[in-house]
Amino acid sequence: MSGEDAPAQQQNAVDQKQETKPAEEPKAEPPKTESAEAAATPAATTEKAPEEETFTYRALVLTGYGGYDKVKLQVKKGKPALKAGEVLVRVKVCGLNFADLMARQGLYDRLPSPPVTPGMECSGVVEAVGEEVTDRKVGDKVMVLNRFGLWQEVAVVPASHTFLIPDGMSFEEAAAFPVNYITAYLMLFDFGNLRPNQSVLVHAAAGGVGIAATQLCKTVKDVTVFGTASASKHEAISQGGVTHAIDYRTKDYVEEVRKISPKGLDIILDPLGGSDTHKAYNLLKPMGKLITYGAANMLAGQRKNLIAVAKNWYHQFSIHTLSLIQGNKSVCGFHLGYLDGEMELITQAMSTILDLYKQGKVKPRIDSTWHLEQVGDAMRKMQERNNIGKVILTTEPMPEEEKKEEAKKEDKKEDKKKEDKKKDDKKKDDGKKEEKKDDKKKEEPKKEEKKEEPKKEEEKNEEAKKEEK
Repeated sequence: MSGEDAPAQQQNAVDQKQETKPAEEPKAEPPKTESAEAAATPAATTEKAPEEETFTYRALVLTGYGGYDKVKLQVKKGKPALKAGEVLVRVKVCGLNFADLMARQGLYDRLPSPPVTPGMECSGVVEAVGEEVTDRKVGDKVMVLNRFGLWQEVAVVPASHTFLIPDGMSFEEAAAFPVNYITAYLMLFDFGNLRPNQSVLVHAAAGGVGIAATQLCKTVKDVTVFGTASASKHEAISQGGVTHAIDYRTKDYVEEVRKISPKGLDIILDPLGGSDTHKAYNLLKPMGKLITYGAANMLAGQRKNLIAVAKNWYHQFSIHTLSLIQGNKSVCGFHLGYLDGEMELITQAMSTILDLYKQGKVKPRIDSTWHLEQVGDAMRKMQERNNIGKVILTTEPMPEEEKKEEAKKEDKKEDKKKEDKKKDDKKKDDGKKEEKKDDKKKEEPKKEEKKEEPKKEEEKNEEAKKEEK
């Protein structure tokens, strides 16, 4: 469930059921008089009704596919209803993932069509539990993993999709944990079978999955980690455990890897797709494993870039099984969004990763925290690859002073857009004026030629007369 508005009738039915339960239980109390019952009933009704009518919560809603402005902050009314096995979580912090950026452009098929609330992970406090929930209670601090619907102040999810936050872990770290660390763990250890003395290539090594994968690699003895990132991030990823940092913007990472490891690599994690998947396969050693888990090359600009999408599909990797056999290589595909029915597997992985956290071997790195009102700026930072670690959203309302500052920024942006438009219009006008001048200059010789033509004719006539004489 996404925690969207529950029908009023359904909610009333739940409330009535809750109200009648005490009346059904006997009899320890003395029987009430009619007047006492009459007095009690309106009080109970007036107590419940205002909560149903006035309960509101803020939610980020993807209103359509496109740019950053397509994700809007809205206020929803009505307390979400709980089904058996579900819990209501008061959300504190939400995680932002690359899949959310692709979903905004209509490139992520695990998100329902707009309008819809995105968000695959969050952390918060359990506020209510449904029937049949035995392992969660009101007040539990939990992290949540869900297919969508978590970028809001309250969310209803299956209890099995929640995990208790260990002592010492902040809500920010908890919101940064599920998607990145489960993805990295299952790829490296379930698919990759990572062992001592092996080599791993981690693309986008400064991102959420990249940092998680690097930390997990370092839990195995003598693993060599190659990490691609822009030069400004090399110090950070090297301190985090990357053995060889490669600037993919200025160097060919294939050549750089070959210089250090001529035979190739044991495991490559590929979130890029397209031609980079071909490069990754060719970089594998015999018995090497390529694990592809994304198509980030399709994301170019705020809105869907059809050229980038077409280019990615044109260079889509495919291989004949005979080539796999002869090369002694394997290719695996991973997508956490399609494992939402495998909660037993995910729970086992999460248990192992949380043990590593308690031992101090893994720890999420938070890049920056943004209010829900700033979701556009948060997405921009991540899409432009300016983050080192996790970008997160807090549901804490933005202070009035910050709102005023944001409003000023928005006004400046609007003013800049207007200025840019004026400049563009002026350039167009100047261009038209120049064209007119050029046309005028071209016309002048023609006019001169026309003036000269009658003179030439007269001169010819004069010459002819002279000849006749």
